[in-house]
Amino acid sequence: MARITTPLTNTEVKQAKPKDKEYNLVDGEGLMIRVKPNSSKLWLFNYYRPFTKKRANISFGKYPDVSLADARKKRTSARNLLAKDIDPKTHKEKITENKKVELSNTLIKVATDWFEIKKKTIATNTAKDTWNSLNNHIFPKLGNHPVTALTPVIVIDAMKPIANKGSLFVIKRLCQRLNEIMTYSANVGLIDANPLTGILKAFEAPRKQHYPTIKPVELPKLMADLSYSTLRLVTRLLIEWQLHTMVRSNEAATAKWADIDVENLCWRIPGDVMKMNKPHVVPLTPQTLAILERIKPVSADNDYIFPADRNLKGHANRESANMALKRIGYKNKLVAHGLRSLASTTLNEQGFDPDVIESALAHVDKNEVRRAYNHAEYLERRRVMMAWWSEHIEQAKTGKVNFNKTFTNLKVINNG
Repeated sequence: MARITTPLTNTEVKQAKPKDKEYNLVDGEGLMIRVKPNSSKLWLFNYYRPFTKKRANISFGKYPDVSLADARKKRTSARNLLAKDIDPKTHKEKITENKKVELSNTLIKVATDWFEIKKKTIATNTAKDTWNSLNNHIFPKLGNHPVTALTPVIVIDAMKPIANKGSLFVIKRLCQRLNEIMTYSANVGLIDANPLTGILKAFEAPRKQHYPTIKPVELPKLMADLSYSTLRLVTRLLIEWQLHTMVRSNEAATAKWADIDVENLCWRIPGDVMKMNKPHVVPLTPQTLAILERIKPVSADNDYIFPADRNLKGHANRESANMALKRIGYKNKLVAHGLRSLASTTLNEQGFDPDVIESALAHVDKNEVRRAYNHAEYLERRRVMMAWWSEHIEQAKTGKVNFNKTFTNLKVINNG
């Protein structure tokens, strides 16, 4: 005849006294409480493991932290698992391990792993800006959150103070970067899907702002203002270099002597400096070569063509041109990036091939085959266009702007 176990009562469990040796009080169906000599009481579930049929115990926790009723619920859950041939102890260990992994994969950790890959595809300064934006605006509030715990509500709430300041372009970039990180999380199996795909819609869309620039007919005044200014020689030449070469501020400020190819008369900018992480070649003109000759006594012994103000071994600040333009009266009228717009507008108005202009501005064609063709095909055509542009700037220094494509003194340096 089967032995009948009388279920425990709360009073029995509470009043169970310690003895010299530990002992068990049985509740039935595998559940028991072990009373130890030090007065501690531990709930245990004894069962046969699936398939092996070996005896095993699993702890349900200490009494009174886990009450009799709680222990019985855990027993029911364990027996349900056993009915499906699932070992409750192995199941618990797996849940614990998964939880540890989940908690360790915080946003800042996953973002770090993502960034190691991301930074290889973008320019160095873009990578720096990307990480700084996350470090300044996201990580202080959300960095220690597991990626599994991030929801649209949590993320949107963290970014509302930024939106309330009107920094909508910052919001847009943060949303893009967070989405990249969460998509990466899904791709490596940390989450099932990216839950943040629609968070940008929770914020007002930023209005597209064009960089302040001047009209082509205002170029002579700009050249006069630069000429009569009290700007440092390095700063003035940096602005002229950027104007002639049509490059971005960072590319101009970090230009290196080692990248000047005198034999082939071009400036070869490495990909890690460029915005799209693609190398860019700028044909040199007599005017750009003249700028190099003027700056050579200052920086010929350094790596960088345009040295920093207080550290000749370092490069000029990429904001130097912007600050200088403000000082000579162009605040809200012209920024350094606007020099590219000035060049583009002028060249387009003069009928130069728009694709050649885009190539000179290092706007990357998404078509790989066409881009490779354009690189080879456009370089010589760009030499002609850049020679016209440099000569146009030179004539503007005299107070005139001649929009005739054929200058009597136009020189196109040909290394062939």
